[in-house]
Amino acid sequence: MPWSGAIFDAAQHRERLKSLEARIAQPDFWNNQEAAQGVLRDRKRSEDQIASDEKLASLSGDLETYIHLAHEETNAQQRDDLLKELDRELNTAEGYLAELETKTLLSGESDHLNAIMTIKPGAGGTESQDWASILLRMYLRWAERKGINASVLDETPGEEAGIKSATIQFAGENAYGLLTGETGVHRLVRISPFDQAARRHTSFASVFVIPEIDDKIEVNIRPEDLRVDTFRSGGKGGQNVNKVETAVRITHIPTGIVVGCQAERSQHKNRDIAMKMLRSRLYDLEVQKRQAETDKLDESKLDISFGSQIRSYILQPYRLIKDHRTKFEVGDVDRVLDGDLDPFIRSYLMAKKTKGKLTVQPDDDDAAA
Repeated sequence: MPWSGAIFDAAQHRERLKSLEARIAQPDFWNNQEAAQGVLRDRKRSEDQIASDEKLASLSGDLETYIHLAHEETNAQQRDDLLKELDRELNTAEGYLAELETKTLLSGESDHLNAIMTIKPGAGGTESQDWASILLRMYLRWAERKGINASVLDETPGEEAGIKSATIQFAGENAYGLLTGETGVHRLVRISPFDQAARRHTSFASVFVIPEIDDKIEVNIRPEDLRVDTFRSGGKGGQNVNKVETAVRITHIPTGIVVGCQAERSQHKNRDIAMKMLRSRLYDLEVQKRQAETDKLDESKLDISFGSQIRSYILQPYRLIKDHRTKFEVGDVDRVLDGDLDPFIRSYLMAKKTKGKLTVQPDDDDAAA
């Protein structure tokens, strides 16, 4: 199996789990809430590792059983049926191993945090706005497949079709670590549904992903540095829609960062969410400044920046989705646009881990598409 690189020391984690359970059982365990939460997180990690080892052992046992039965079977039809079952079990095992290996590649300081994604269309009016809405659906479908809770915090519809912008919160295990590689420019080549002459068009949309920082990370925001505007929310249904100014937009004057939220019917809740988004943006800005200083001394840095074309989605004259950084490509365009992003996410994380440097220049054939 190509994804058999995930290795788990189950015995060590079982011993670790015993030690953690003993600490949790102590009467003064909850005296220090922060330390207690850290112990609970460690316990969950050990439990997950043990469960993964047990599932791998179960899958391995099932495979061995099917191989043995197929080897012993003398009836050709029944042997073929067993081999088909074996093939299905192999696919299941490979998929599970791929998922585990992806988790082993997520070791960054912020990888475990929730993510906030912003999608904006490039130049091109309705074409790009429609492409931005397709990307929004793709990421929402991906979250649904992964069991990650996705909430659209802010969305501005286009005049004719699509969206002018959208901000989405992804809440779930390793959400930021999984989505961080989606930052960049996404290019679509297709026969335009808005062109009566049925000509081929190229559209661009940008995706920007930052971690949603938790309350443990302190970001100082002075009230005098903020401009808060309220307005009537748009969208479908609800008695509050277009009647009460529940939507909130906050501008951080020193940096020019603007965040907004209209997901809730309460202005207070929308303001709280917007402030959380602002704190995350300011934290990410500070991280980028520090990273820029570190990168000057790091010759093997990851060569990727916001605004770089990272992936092409070709629907015409052929059908192919290609990541320009890893050269990974998939021909089943519909499956990817319906949310099956894991192969691209895994290939990015693997390339980042093993090579240390990713390029974003497209091939000549791709550039001519």
